[in-house]
Amino acid sequence: MTDMNAPEKRYDLEERLLNYAVAIVRLVENLSKTRAGNHVAGQLLRSGTSPLSNHGEAESASSSSDFIHKLRICLKEFRESKRWLLLIQRVPLIAPASPVDSVLRETEELIKIFVASIRTAEKRLK
Repeated sequence: MTDMNAPEKRYDLEERLLNYAVAIVRLVENLSKTRAGNHVAGQLLRSGTSPLSNHGEAESASSSSDFIHKLRICLKEFRESKRWLLLIQRVPLIAPASPVDSVLRETEELIKIFVASIRTAEKRLK
C-alpha cells in the first residue's frame, strides 16, 4: 500500500551527476600520493567532474544539435573516466577497500543513460 501523502520520488539526473562528481573527488583524494597517483588523480578529477557542468550546458543549449553535442561531451568524459578507474584498479593506486568498484559501476550506468539520451535526441532531430 502506498502512502498518498509521501512525496513523489522523481528521477533527478542533475542530482545523480552531482553525487557522481562528489564520489570522484573523494576517490581522487584517497589515491596514492606518488607521481603516477598524482597524474591519474588530476586526469580523473577533470574527466569525472566535467559531466556535471557539461550537462548544465546541455540544459541551456541553443539548439537540438547543440544539446546533442553537449551530451556527447558528457559521454566522452564518462568513457575517459572509466579508463582511469580501470587503471587505478589495475595498478592499484588505492587501497583495496576503496569505492572504485561502485564508482566504476555508476560510470557504466551513466554511460548507458547518455548513450540512450543521445539516441533519443538524434531521433527527434530527424
